[in-house]
Amino acid sequence: MKKEEIYKLYKKKIKLINKYNQFYFDKSAPIVSDKIYDDLKKDILLLESKYVFLKSNNSPGNSVGHKPSKNFLKSPHRIPMLSLANAFSEEDLINFEKKILNFLSRKSDFKIFYSAEPKIDGISASITYKKGNFVKGLSRGDGKEGEDITNNLNTIKDIPKHISSKDFPEEIDIRGEVFIQNSDFENMKDKFANPRNAASGSLRQKKPEDTKKIPLNFIAYTFGFENGLKVETQSEYLKKLEEWGFKVNPLNKLINGVKNLIHNYNEIEKKRADLDFDIDGIVYKVNEFALQKRLGNVANAPRWAVAHKFSSSKAVTQIKDIEIQIGRTGALTPVAKIKPINIGGVQVSNASLHNEDEIIRKDIRIGDTITIERAGDVIPHVVSVDVLKRKNTSKKFIFPKRCPCGYETIKEFNKITKKFDAVRRCPDRGFECNRIAKEKLKHFVSKEALNIDGFGKKIVEKFWELNLIKLPQDIFKLDYDRIEKLDGWGKLSAENLRYSVDEKKQISLERFIYSLGIRHIGLENAKLLSRYFGSFQKFKNLSKTNKYDELLNIDGIGETQVNSIKNFFSVLTNLNVLNELEKLLNIKRSKDKVKNGLLKEKSFLVTGKLKNISRAEVKSLIEENSGTSVSSVSKKLNYLITGEKPTKKKVESAKALKIKIINQDEFLKMLNKIS
Repeated sequence: MKKEEIYKLYKKKIKLINKYNQFYFDKSAPIVSDKIYDDLKKDILLLESKYVFLKSNNSPGNSVGHKPSKNFLKSPHRIPMLSLANAFSEEDLINFEKKILNFLSRKSDFKIFYSAEPKIDGISASITYKKGNFVKGLSRGDGKEGEDITNNLNTIKDIPKHISSKDFPEEIDIRGEVFIQNSDFENMKDKFANPRNAASGSLRQKKPEDTKKIPLNFIAYTFGFENGLKVETQSEYLKKLEEWGFKVNPLNKLINGVKNLIHNYNEIEKKRADLDFDIDGIVYKVNEFALQKRLGNVANAPRWAVAHKFSSSKAVTQIKDIEIQIGRTGALTPVAKIKPINIGGVQVSNASLHNEDEIIRKDIRIGDTITIERAGDVIPHVVSVDVLKRKNTSKKFIFPKRCPCGYETIKEFNKITKKFDAVRRCPDRGFECNRIAKEKLKHFVSKEALNIDGFGKKIVEKFWELNLIKLPQDIFKLDYDRIEKLDGWGKLSAENLRYSVDEKKQISLERFIYSLGIRHIGLENAKLLSRYFGSFQKFKNLSKTNKYDELLNIDGIGETQVNSIKNFFSVLTNLNVLNELEKLLNIKRSKDKVKNGLLKEKSFLVTGKLKNISRAEVKSLIEENSGTSVSSVSKKLNYLITGEKPTKKKVESAKALKIKIINQDEFLKMLNKIS
């Protein structure tokens, strides 16, 4: 990689981490998980170590946190508030201790005691006391200077306003974490993504009286500037903090050696689910202050401390209950209602249990302690159950054999696998089941379907409860006079909704087919069907012509999709919906095919690998020239195009049916592509 390219890549990563910092520290609204942030930080530091010409004032190696907010006065920290290096594995911890021993010129048998303190996921604050009086409070800011949030910190009950102990230092900066307990966060989760965001937002209130209304807590763990502190170790300091009236983390421990740190880490991770506050790892500090002083700092992190982070994708919690959700296709999905826990910066309260078989296989019960895993934005799923922690009060979950609508639930037989599906379903294929009907309406107005602005899932739920909508056509017959009188609405809101609905009365055939929520018919299949039918009328008439088998000639449409379409048209309610929507909507025809192309009334099937041309391109060429691309050999097939290693069965079937077999060049000659 050239020097200019390396520098460009570096600048791009710096710009990105600045953006992440701004959202995390200033706006209290993180846009990526801790893991993504940590990985980006690693990448930047690796580039800097590899290429000495790279340098930026905004490098995570030169900065801590983010610049203080403009909403508050800035104030310098007399002793910088440093960030900590991260450890993610046992190997990282071993290397951490090796570096300490090497720096101190000690052998491996030298005993180092560490203060192990669970790292609360909150907002760091530094509180200055002079002669026992609370005089100033600062946020971390960029580590060098922070926001003056004295008045807001003064509202927190956990922070002593005056300390009269004789051994309290003449002057000291007490540092700790401001946080919100998970139980208190339950009443705030509609406004914030997680407790940390809630704590940060609360500390940034312009009016202290607003901050006072928020149940903020403070746990102390270290100090900055001091004059008159008479302790020699971190563990002694924590005891003194308690004597002076501060709260400290009840899980703090004094531990000797890396192996014992690992053991403690595993134990704390198991207890994580039972805590009423979020922790994202454990901080290890060399216990002796004399050794801390000798070790000093490297860049913006101390040599004598490290943060051992928990996995950003996994967490341990408890199942409070199991509920059944019913989707638009009738699938009954069990969802675990779990004790809320923070995973990768997101407060999670639900976990997928997939299906009945999964619950039985993993022996998942209500009340169990479980490990859950979250990947990206997907709902977390249960990885395993800690059977050793199972209580006598735990209950087996009995999967319902009937849907709330009254239908007996079924498991369909899969002709391909020759097995019954794992998913249990309500057999309703129309709108008789209220649960299914409601989900179908949510799908009907969704982004990739009708995409009605301002008509989201919550509105569907509300209008359903008020009997304003029960079927798709009801959306285009809304009583706006009634809507404007509803709580939270008004004339302007109702008119805006009317405009959004009216705007979607024109819709393409492919979007319309997709909006119907037919099982196994996604956007791509809807496109294929719209091209095949061309018009809404031909699509609707499928119920009269009964030519379902002909759909198998559409490349990309298989037996599964055909059966789903057949089932849809077999329900009278669905046919009535189509008739009503035809009256209300302008469903645009699919783009007409060329009618008199070179391949008019000819059908083709490709088998084997072609040279310098993809199957998608061949298919496109066929359709552009009025031909038809099919997916199987039948009497209706005119040409079988063969490439390298064609499927023997297809070739033999074509020969038996006397279908013309051609190669790639012969096909291109038909299009005048080669002479």
